[in-house]
Amino acid sequence: MLFLQHVLVLQHWIDTMRHEASDQAQGKLSRRERQIMDILFERGSASAAEIQAGLSDPPSYSAVRAALRVLERKGHIRHELKKLTYVWTPRVARDRARRIALRHLVRTFFEGNAEQAVAALLSESDMNLDNDARDRLRALIEKAASAHSECVVRVKEDERQ
Repeated sequence: MLFLQHVLVLQHWIDTMRHEASDQAQGKLSRRERQIMDILFERGSASAAEIQAGLSDPPSYSAVRAALRVLERKGHIRHELKKLTYVWTPRVARDRARRIALRHLVRTFFEGNAEQAVAALLSESDMNLDNDARDRLRALIEKAASAHSECVVRVKEDERQ
């Protein structure tokens, strides 16, 4: 059992290091840049004027354009010309961005412990899960447990050889 825990810890550490290197390569975002990225992920794409309208306490139009250029230089977004207007879109798919943000959240607020993060979500009073949602969550947990078991079996087989 102790061996299994060591394998899982090692696998988690390898995954974490790989993801952190990928996250760092994308660069850190300022608060305003994060707000702009949030708008782009919600809408899929937007013009500078649409982004400015979506910001709380919006800066000037030229400040929004400057922030967009910075985000483009950092590699987070790209633009294309549509009807004489630049339309900005994220370079990273929403699903990948969601995984990066979730890893950051779990590392920052739950010491990297996914169980604590899930427990916090489930303990929220406004979290009303119907039976179908509970069944889907159980299936996801079983799938994750099965994947970990397969990994451990492969490691043990490799050790025997």
